[in-house]
Amino acid sequence: MSVKNILISQQQPKTASPYTTIAEKFGVNFDFIPFFKNEPLTSREFRAQRINILDHTAIVFSARTTIDAFFQLCEELRVKVPETMKYFCTSEAVANYLQKHIVYRKRKIFFGDGRPESILGLISAKHKGENFLIATASSTGKDAVTKVFETSPYKFETAVFVKPVSQDIKAIDLHSYDVVVFFNPADVKSLFENQPDFKQEEIRFVSYGKSIVSAMNEAGLTIEISAPTTEAPSVAKALEIFLSKN
Repeated sequence: MSVKNILISQQQPKTASPYTTIAEKFGVNFDFIPFFKNEPLTSREFRAQRINILDHTAIVFSARTTIDAFFQLCEELRVKVPETMKYFCTSEAVANYLQKHIVYRKRKIFFGDGRPESILGLISAKHKGENFLIATASSTGKDAVTKVFETSPYKFETAVFVKPVSQDIKAIDLHSYDVVVFFNPADVKSLFENQPDFKQEEIRFVSYGKSIVSAMNEAGLTIEISAPTTEAPSVAKALEIFLSKN
């Protein structure tokens, strides 16, 4: 089976990406169509978790969307975040995004190298007494940062600030694509909400990440390629290897 059209269930990259190189090298076409978008929880949805933000002295962020949602909900709930609050972020890019909402002060903002476990290395003896709140997005699986904290001695709670909302993809003919790439369980949920009678037939699915695999298996979707692996740490690399063999 030759591959001509590939669907990526995410926003199109704003700058040059490995997909551009793959398209030129193998003569394939990429379309980028998000199957869902993340939206902040409503204040009612957040209150249902019975989380008191001001019980915590440090917030852990791993995404820009949760930062926006956190401060939006604080405003709606009339929660005044104290200047003493500390912020731990998984990466420098996420930490820099905090400047949209607060004055950036190095003494209270700390960032890792992108890996969830790098957060623990930031805490050390100086911050071990903090009460952490891990800001997450709604998911069928447990947040990676939460899993890391479960192995630590630190006091923490996890709160959901963002939920996935399915996009209207009813008019998308998935069978016009030879390969479809999914990244999130919400991709699967959106697919069957929009097209409840969907049958895979000849489509080859690519999964990226552990959480999506179980969702696809439960939905009866056969996975052709799984990433990340040692050989293929990214979707782009996995596709390159696949296309070179087909």
